[in-house]
Amino acid sequence: MTDKGQFESGHKVPVTHQDFPGKEDKMPHPTPLWDEIPTSDGKSQKYRAADKLKGKNAIITGGDSGIGRATAILFAMEGANSLIAYLPEEEDDAKETKRRVEEYGQQCHLFPTDVTDRGNCKNVVDEAVKVFNGQIDILFNNAAYQMMVPEIKDLSEDQWIHTFNTNIHPYFYLAKYCLPHMKPGSTIINNASINAYVGRPDLLDYTSTKGAIISFTRGLSNQVVGKGIRVNALAPGPVWTPLIPATMNDDAQKQFTSPMGRPAQPSEIATCAVFLASTDSSALSGQTIHCNGGTIVSG
Repeated sequence: MTDKGQFESGHKVPVTHQDFPGKEDKMPHPTPLWDEIPTSDGKSQKYRAADKLKGKNAIITGGDSGIGRATAILFAMEGANSLIAYLPEEEDDAKETKRRVEEYGQQCHLFPTDVTDRGNCKNVVDEAVKVFNGQIDILFNNAAYQMMVPEIKDLSEDQWIHTFNTNIHPYFYLAKYCLPHMKPGSTIINNASINAYVGRPDLLDYTSTKGAIISFTRGLSNQVVGKGIRVNALAPGPVWTPLIPATMNDDAQKQFTSPMGRPAQPSEIATCAVFLASTDSSALSGQTIHCNGGTIVSG
C-alpha cells in the first residue's frame, strides 16, 4: 500500500489551469492513479490482475492520459496489447503511456491523429489490423472534448459542431470500421458521462453528445449482440484527469467532487473498462455502468 497524497473524503482538488487538451505531467498533486486503486484510508494499492484479457488486442482513443492511459495500463496488466490514438500535441504523454504499458510486458502502438476526421478513424483501424495481424478484440471509444459555456446564447455554433465531431461521430466511424475485424467475444466500450443523466447546464454541447453516446450504445448493441459482440458504456462522474484544469473554471474545480467526498481516480474508471472488456461481463450488452462516486441516476 502506498501513500501518494490521495484524495481523502472531503478533499478539494487544487485549482489550476492548462491549455486544452491538458498534459498529464503538468497535473498538480495529488498524482492521478493509473495502476493503483484508492483505499478508504486515503492511500492506494496496486491493481490486482488475473489474466482477464490475455491475448487480446485493443484500440483506445484518447489513450495518452487520464482514463485512456489508465485503461491501457490495466489492459496490459490483464494481458492485452493496445493501440492508442491521440492528438499529435499529446505525444509526450503518449510515450509515457507506452512506457508504462511495456513495463507490464505488452505492446502499445502509438498513433497520433485527429479522430474528428473520418479518414483518420479509418487509418486508426487499418493500422490496428496491420500491427495486430487482423485481430481486434476491444474498441474503447474514449476521446472527448469539452469547454464550459454557461448559457446557450454564448455557445458558438463552431464549438457545438466541434464537440459533436469529437465526441460522437468518431464513435460511429471507429465502430463501423472495427466491426468487420471483430469476432464473437469482442467488445465495444463507449465512454459517456454522468452529464447525460443530470443535464449539466454549463456543458450543454458536451452533455448532448454524451446522451447521444448512450443511445448509440443501445442501438448498436441491438444490431450486433446476436453476433456475439457486446456493446456497453461507462458514465463516469468527476474524475481527476488533465481535462479538469484544461476546461473548467475556478468555481467548477472547487466543486469538483462526488457523494463520496472526492473525485474518482482514472484507475477506478479503468477497472470498469476491464470488466466490460472481459468475460466477467458476459451477460451485459447495451448497458451503462454508472461509475460516478455515488450519484443515483435513472437509466
